[in-house]
Amino acid sequence: MAELSVRSVLVTGANRGLGLGFVQHFLRMPKPPQWIFATCRDPKGQRELQNLAYKHSNLLQCVGPAEVANPTSIKEAAAKVREHLGDSGLNLLINNAGMVRSKMLDAETLEDMTETYMTNTVGPLLMGQAFLPLLKKAAAMVNISSIGGSIASLFAWDIMQVTSYRCSKAALNMLSKCQSLAYKEHGILCVALHPGWVQTDLGPPVTVDGSVKGMLKVLSSLSEKDTGAFLDWEGKVIPW
Repeated sequence: MAELSVRSVLVTGANRGLGLGFVQHFLRMPKPPQWIFATCRDPKGQRELQNLAYKHSNLLQCVGPAEVANPTSIKEAAAKVREHLGDSGLNLLINNAGMVRSKMLDAETLEDMTETYMTNTVGPLLMGQAFLPLLKKAAAMVNISSIGGSIASLFAWDIMQVTSYRCSKAALNMLSKCQSLAYKEHGILCVALHPGWVQTDLGPPVTVDGSVKGMLKVLSSLSEKDTGAFLDWEGKVIPW
């Protein structure tokens, strides 16, 4: 299978976990992207990401700080990316930034639900809107979702309820579907991807490296017919 090839990519939540994993994999590619934009809340405080930026001229951290729940921050980031890309456009947007509150249903609060929705659902909505002009040149937008947002599956309910997280990811799945329909006329492919259960403290088999490698392999094989799909890191369809 051909390796994913893009000229420019932006990854949110790039300071750790899957986001950092994406950045590292893009940098290791035989033909890495010409531009890799890495955003996070506090780029100056992320030493590992800074070290990578010092070593790789194609990795730009200057678009941060980018708070995905802050419209002004997102617009500023989009303007900075536009300065670098000009008329060439952005090939791939990976909405990876997310959060989870490990609480039982009875302990969920208005504040928890609101903050989780703002980060996990509203953030990708605002990112899609702000970067749409740059994505209108045959690009792809990936929303990192979770099988926890599958209403049909309700995976691991007995282990962790995390209601605000599940609801926000279910809403993100619907947003992904809506984006796939609304942005289809612009040639933009939109998918929701479940990265596997990578929380190592629960003992799952999927590592960050394995998850990212799998998702990039899935992305390299996607075509127009896959837009609006909900897939896992191995390319399997997940029920809504």
